[in-house]
Amino acid sequence: MKFLSHFVMLALLALAAPAYALLPADTGTPEPAETAPAQPRIEQAQGVGDDERIAERLDGIFGELPAFDTVEVEVNEGVVTLSGTLPDADTIARAEAIAERVSGVVTVENSIERDLSVGQNLSIIGKASELVEAAIAGLPLFAIAVALALAIGAVGYVIARLDFIWDRIAPNAFLGELIRSAIRFVFVVGGVVIALDMLGAGALLGAVLGGAGVVGIALGFAMRDTIENYVASLMLSLRQPFRPNDHVLIDDLEGRVIRLTSRATVLMTLEGNHLRIPNAQVFKAVILNYTRNPQRRFDFELGVDADDDPRAAMKLGVEVLGSLGFVLADPAPAARITKVGDSNIAIRFLGWIDQNEADWFKSRSLAIAAVKDALEDAGFALPEPIYRLRFDGRTDPLPIGRSASATQAKPAAKHRAPVDISEDVRPESEISDLVEAERRTDGDQAKDLLDPQRPVE
Repeated sequence: MKFLSHFVMLALLALAAPAYALLPADTGTPEPAETAPAQPRIEQAQGVGDDERIAERLDGIFGELPAFDTVEVEVNEGVVTLSGTLPDADTIARAEAIAERVSGVVTVENSIERDLSVGQNLSIIGKASELVEAAIAGLPLFAIAVALALAIGAVGYVIARLDFIWDRIAPNAFLGELIRSAIRFVFVVGGVVIALDMLGAGALLGAVLGGAGVVGIALGFAMRDTIENYVASLMLSLRQPFRPNDHVLIDDLEGRVIRLTSRATVLMTLEGNHLRIPNAQVFKAVILNYTRNPQRRFDFELGVDADDDPRAAMKLGVEVLGSLGFVLADPAPAARITKVGDSNIAIRFLGWIDQNEADWFKSRSLAIAAVKDALEDAGFALPEPIYRLRFDGRTDPLPIGRSASATQAKPAAKHRAPVDISEDVRPESEISDLVEAERRTDGDQAKDLLDPQRPVE
């Protein structure tokens, strides 16, 4: 009996061993279960007539779509099998998507093949012919839209050419031209918008305008200098910082103004050369106008010996300047000590002239010569730099510097009589005449933005 009971237990263990081997090993921590995407449940049994209902539904759908008239449908146990030929892969995928959306379909077996026949793949020619026929049919409407756009643009050009209106509204030539350009632009763009709207291409216009905006921003950054120069031209034409033929100094560029254009200020240098300065640089530059005030001061510096009386030299120099016919009495000439050097005392002499009567360069040159001669005739020394050398103290000093006779009273020198040199200082007119001749050239006057009737700022 004991042997029988052991045999029964071994038999039971042998039967339980395969089931125990299938159980997962206990590792102490349960593994997380992987979540699979939810799938629609498949019914255990198809209803009577479900396959026929699905097939009829798909045949009806494909029958209403001419592109799918070659598709054949078979349904068995909810599995739809599509066969036939279609012209391209997109149409094949669309047929499969339509079949999957029908209720009761379990899955779709897509056996549709692409039709590689020449006639089917040359159907694009038929589509092109349809487009050509549609374009021919729309030619009258297109012609009307183009004619309307041209008419609206022409109206803008006619309005822009009414100079008597815009010259009254904007006396400045540059600003008037800017207004005319804006009017032409608005009418042309308006005509194009109306024409595209008539043709039903409003979406195309929006895309073009959006792209133009992006391109405009990019061009704005790329053409920043050009735009800055254009704005500077407008501001200069409104401000009028100088007149034609004015003698100006723009930063370190000197000359007489010929004209102000929409791009640059044209000068004629004192050597007779043309100088074009970008208006952006002119607008930001420091401008010195020598012509606006006819009274102009000249100055020069002379040095007298350190042992001379500088006040006597100043008085004599002022008297000489006052005796010159081209030097104005009001404001009166003057003299100032500027510095005391190692061997001389520097004196600056000042005098005023009327530029309408005397040339500045000639007047200054003659004044320097007259004062220098007067000082030398009066016994004043105009020394060059002198350096004193000191040797060993045991030697006798060298006779450097003034001698004993130099310290004695200087004999009074006879002052030279003033000479009437008014004819010698007449204003130079060569450059001015060249500028006037340049401005009288045909067509140049119309390009000039300088308006003599506007005040100079």
